[in-house]
Amino acid sequence: MKSGLRDLVLERMYILIQNALSNSQKDPELAQRQANLAKKLSTKHRIRMPYELRMNFCKKCKKFIVPGYTARIRIGRSNVKSIRITCSFCNHTYRKIIKKQLTKGQ
Repeated sequence: MKSGLRDLVLERMYILIQNALSNSQKDPELAQRQANLAKKLSTKHRIRMPYELRMNFCKKCKKFIVPGYTARIRIGRSNVKSIRITCSFCNHTYRKIIKKQLTKGQ
């Protein structure tokens, strides 16, 4: 694949997700559609969506979630520092580990 096309598709995905984040409170259906367009672009051109864009999608129902609006974000209370994200569409909870616990020997 030409790098120019790859850069163009990546730029378009960033723009669509940014617009979806800004439209999420005013018009959630439009935000969902913009996010789905970004996802379709990545699959059509076989480009992996960057992590910062991928984290805005639920791992179970694959819907676009906005932290604080369509998802609940909490800090984990165990020894392993993590963030718990709960999707408001399917109620699925998953964790993102912030910092791994160090063992005593290290």
